[in-house]
Amino acid sequence: MHFDVVVVGAGAAGMMCAAEAGRRGRRVLLIEHAAKIGERIRISGGGRCNFTHRDAGPANYLSQNPDFCRSALARFTPRDFIARIEKRGIRYHEKSLGQLFCDESSQQIIDFLVDAVGDAGVSWAHPCLVHRVVRLPADADAAGAGAGPGRDSDRFELVTDRGTFPCRSVVVATGGIAMPKLGATPFGYRIAEQFGLHVIPPRAGLVPLALPPETLTTLAPISGVSFEAEAALAARSDAQSLLDKVRFREKVLVTHRGLSGPAILQISSYWQMQEYGRASGAKRDVTIDLFPGTDAAAWLAHRAQSRAMLSNLLAERLPQSFARGWCALHGCDKPVVEFGGEARSRIAAALQEWTIAPSGTLGFSKAEVTLGGVDTGALSSKTMEARGVPGLFFVGEVVDVTGWLGGYNFQWAWSSGWVAGQFA
Repeated sequence: MHFDVVVVGAGAAGMMCAAEAGRRGRRVLLIEHAAKIGERIRISGGGRCNFTHRDAGPANYLSQNPDFCRSALARFTPRDFIARIEKRGIRYHEKSLGQLFCDESSQQIIDFLVDAVGDAGVSWAHPCLVHRVVRLPADADAAGAGAGPGRDSDRFELVTDRGTFPCRSVVVATGGIAMPKLGATPFGYRIAEQFGLHVIPPRAGLVPLALPPETLTTLAPISGVSFEAEAALAARSDAQSLLDKVRFREKVLVTHRGLSGPAILQISSYWQMQEYGRASGAKRDVTIDLFPGTDAAAWLAHRAQSRAMLSNLLAERLPQSFARGWCALHGCDKPVVEFGGEARSRIAAALQEWTIAPSGTLGFSKAEVTLGGVDTGALSSKTMEARGVPGLFFVGEVVDVTGWLGGYNFQWAWSSGWVAGQFA
């Protein structure tokens, strides 16, 4: 059976793309290998799907080419997706900082997408495993490739466990390799490499950070404690980097394996990124400001004559168990009045720049997204098509564009899928 477009991967980007191409009158086949449709969508946002962020823009994405996402985000904006949600009658709320969630269930987003695909006349092959993608000879004519009268000649052939499908265009929407238990595979990267496209090595993004055993031992008493703080990368002594300006003020969670919580997940992506233009890929330490927005030195000076234990005073701002553990870790839990000015300065500096040296991350099994992917230098930002391979498109997480936590990655899926759907 001939199709104009075959979309491989029925996640957020794949379903968006298939629906858009179908609306244009293209004959579309959507292939998904997993047994269930939209599992990544289903579990997102605690089951309520953080489907976009009101203010999503290029500054909220990581890529070797930070400007690549600009065109797609401008042409299909958060407001555009929100309008579709509202038309569908899906009620939603803003949890914090522009993050939008369904009032009821993530299933509403899945149903919305599946219905959009159906309304556009898209065919399904599900579950269906793609064995290989074959590029047909350039001189294959329409009749020889199985196309009907007046059709352009097919350029590809997908060999699957449900048969062979010739088509004019292929859209790879297979995602990254985060959450392998939900069916994530490196298939999309293999297709890119097969056709000569460079792939930025995948790394776990938005992922908890692991700590070395000696650090875990000292933090064991405060495992399970969370608090608001500001996470950043430790400053370098050499030339200033854009990474020096990245800071996230949200919750931090101490775990039995290291550090987690939104602030840590956010900074983990930057910790994993090698600085552009540097030969060294050495990782920086992570710093945690326990007094975000407050001058810790002035706060301590105001309490310099207090006979209270330092941990008890810190408990005014931090969980008491954490305050005690932190003071024990730094050997500074005694009455504040006993500290001299120099000692208070050292404590204040440690409170505002508690430095942690991660030993790694908890890997793809605990990561929410994949950093890296198909090099954007090989793709058109206007169409998502591979520059040297007409008819081959890549969208969503398989591309080297990774958003912050908070709905940004879904917006990239909607935007990139929409764009490819206009041209495939």
